[in-house]
Amino acid sequence: MKNKTLGFIGGGRITKIFLQAFANKQQHFSSIVVYEINAEVLSELSSQFPDIQPTDDLQLTAKQDVVFIALHPPAIMDTLDLIKNVVSDKKIIVSLAPKISIGKLHQKLGTTNIIRMIPNATSFINEGYNPLCFSEQYHLELESISSMLEVLGNTFEVPEEQLEAYAIISAMLPTYFWFQFKSIAALGTQMGLTDEQANDAIYHTMIAALNTLYRSGKSTDEVIDLIPVKPIGDYEDQVSKIYEDTLLPLYNKIKP
Repeated sequence: MKNKTLGFIGGGRITKIFLQAFANKQQHFSSIVVYEINAEVLSELSSQFPDIQPTDDLQLTAKQDVVFIALHPPAIMDTLDLIKNVVSDKKIIVSLAPKISIGKLHQKLGTTNIIRMIPNATSFINEGYNPLCFSEQYHLELESISSMLEVLGNTFEVPEEQLEAYAIISAMLPTYFWFQFKSIAALGTQMGLTDEQANDAIYHTMIAALNTLYRSGKSTDEVIDLIPVKPIGDYEDQVSKIYEDTLLPLYNKIKP
């Protein structure tokens, strides 16, 4: 795809993640045009990635070979109305948002070359877990676009109706735990460890804990039983209820 031009409609977090992933692997393109209405956000992005072409011209961005729609769902439909006249079947549209289906994107834009993808923040270090879905009529450079997206990490095709589930249990998953790791590391320093020691202990233990749960061949109950003392065991039902009460309604909200 090095001879292709990329356009990002939206210059927020997910665009930064993509640009960093490309930079990590020294991926080069003819140009990368980024549209963003927030001048401060666009200036910061330009300082981090000086090779991009920042713009306030939405239609210019939509004229690129591969156009990433990096907006929150409420802003997408109105934006599509503004670019539909410059999008053709020679363009590849990649939507990075939940809720807005391929059918709705096609209805607005007319093009058949549409990809929906739920990217992960871990793509920042090229270790994403990124499900995607191609439109049934997709017919442009399948291998080259797939190769480009695989730079982000583990990229795999799923039925479109599963994308929102992956948004909840994968894309948002780190947010359920990162703050807990931060709190536990702070306790470690109170107990006499350095920041580095506490962070290393959490990192290596959690990697091993996941491998024990999912790679040991033991059942979940058998793995849980390996540690007899459970200091916060009295709160497990409460935490599980928080997940259920929070994540199921969110899933229902973001479904198409």
